[in-house]
Amino acid sequence: MSFPHHHLLGIKQLSRQDIEAILERAAHYAQTNRSPQKKTDRLAGKIVVNMFFENSTRTRTSFEIAAKRLSADVINFNTAVSSMNKGETFGDTLSMINSTHADACVIRHPQAGMVEEATRYFQGAVINAGDGAGAHPTQALLDALTVQRHKGTLEGLTIAICGDIKHSRVARSNALLWKLFGSQVRFFAPEGFTFPEETNKDLGIIPCSTIDEAIDKADVVMMLRVQNERLEQGETHLDPAMYNESYGLNHDRLRRAKKDVIVMHPAPMNRGVEITSALADDPQYSVIFEQMEMGVAVRMACLDLFINN
Repeated sequence: MSFPHHHLLGIKQLSRQDIEAILERAAHYAQTNRSPQKKTDRLAGKIVVNMFFENSTRTRTSFEIAAKRLSADVINFNTAVSSMNKGETFGDTLSMINSTHADACVIRHPQAGMVEEATRYFQGAVINAGDGAGAHPTQALLDALTVQRHKGTLEGLTIAICGDIKHSRVARSNALLWKLFGSQVRFFAPEGFTFPEETNKDLGIIPCSTIDEAIDKADVVMMLRVQNERLEQGETHLDPAMYNESYGLNHDRLRRAKKDVIVMHPAPMNRGVEITSALADDPQYSVIFEQMEMGVAVRMACLDLFINN
């Protein structure tokens, strides 16, 4: 099939049809990944460069596995020993990668907008693996695939996203995606960790004043950790025990949601803070580790479609 985009910068650039195409391809790869023969030659002869300027476990690992499952060669760019430590600019570094005729750059950066900046210097496909508090499109896509597998649809659902909304690229990307499918998205965050009212309107979400209000009769509850590494000077570091008691998700609180609710988390989780270990590991509700599994399938679909477009 013909795919209309060369870069994946955010959910905002994608139409509903684009997302459905990615999820359809990802569902195929999810099946392949559970089979004895997991590799395909879709990207044989292609080179994918992973450039992670910020710590990552799930995203970096799943992108590398995804590329190798598609038979691409993978280069993991190590920022700690790169010439950027000698003063080389971001643009010059990308221009150097571009001169090698690599086919794709997967970039995570702590500053929003830098992944889009990379497209000025790199002619291959640029894929956003998370930029600051800006966007994390593949996370929203793998979340959607996980929900689709359990609910059979992405339409008409009630999605509650609770936790540190202010610093969350996951919350933004998910809200944009669910809006395309007409599902209702509710946000809850402790005081000081919310979006401005204008942002809520732009994203089309419903802000809630308590976590109980957000998860009432919800089909999906997604918890977010407090991103302490993004807190600015003057922002409060919340006490973990207090946070858990006031804002954390547990079995008792989950009773307000629908009986067939699924519980999600983009991870890393802070067990005993935003979610109890008992709930995170409960196979009746938790799909957290299935989300991680779907991450490989979605990133295979994205590399395939955006490189081969």
